[in-house]
Amino acid sequence: MPINVELHCHNSFSNFHVGDDEPPYDCDISIRDQLERSYNLGLDAIFVTNHNTLDGYHQLLEYKNDHSKFKNIDVFPAEEITTDTGAHVLAYGIHDAISPGLSLEEVIDEVRKQSGVSSAPHPFSLLDALRDGAKKCDMVEVFNSNNVDILSNARATEFALDNNMIQVAGSDSHVLSTLGRCVNVIDSENNLDDILFSMKHGKIKISQTGYAHQTETLDHLRYKINNSKEYLIDYISEHYPNAKWLLTLLLRIYDSNQNSHMWSLFYKIAIYLMKRISQKINFQNQDPSFMKDRNLATMFKMAL
Repeated sequence: MPINVELHCHNSFSNFHVGDDEPPYDCDISIRDQLERSYNLGLDAIFVTNHNTLDGYHQLLEYKNDHSKFKNIDVFPAEEITTDTGAHVLAYGIHDAISPGLSLEEVIDEVRKQSGVSSAPHPFSLLDALRDGAKKCDMVEVFNSNNVDILSNARATEFALDNNMIQVAGSDSHVLSTLGRCVNVIDSENNLDDILFSMKHGKIKISQTGYAHQTETLDHLRYKINNSKEYLIDYISEHYPNAKWLLTLLLRIYDSNQNSHMWSLFYKIAIYLMKRISQKINFQNQDPSFMKDRNLATMFKMAL
């Protein structure tokens, strides 16, 4: 019996686990809301993929077991792990959390020791991407809802076909409305062992995809900014000293009117610049290492 599965979603237990170079607040989706939406969408199972922790899985499972309404939704463990280069790896079916900061090879090794399945999320995004290292994983995420530049997903699909890899899609849900935006169908019984076996043997296919909308992306950013202001000021001072005056001014303007139409314009400009950079990195072989420096002047120059 095929089952409909959400393979990439976060909840509030992802907060404070993302890493030192990221805002501490990552997601505001509650356990109850996550299960309610999964129920309303008719999902058979979800893997909770919080950053660098298995927290959120056990709490979701406990809440589900205490509420008979959700008895037909299965909840399985997973983790989105940050490697020593800042790239991400998804580990499905593990029972012990894998520490961040390990090399890709060490992470893959640990996943295999736990009889889990590895996947490369957003492998050609502008940040957090494994890129060619994705071929070391069992699966590759060829469609990620947050890759709104579109070209990153196109490059991931091309890569998966060239390397004959198992293809999956991920909602990468950080706001409630994007949960279930991408759905995969697995030819399996609805239990963890069978699902992992089917994943490893390619008995999985993408059944639904869709991008995060502008309002959803801005809602996620608003949550992160509103809860991480002190961190952002310190981060700007450390990483963007030359642009500190501009970014600090933007934060003040944002505070004065969070619902200004100006932010919609900024979003559209940012997407345009992202597409320009993505084209150069993913299809013109530009070295992506400059992105890790997070230097606004360099990024803007590359986008022109």
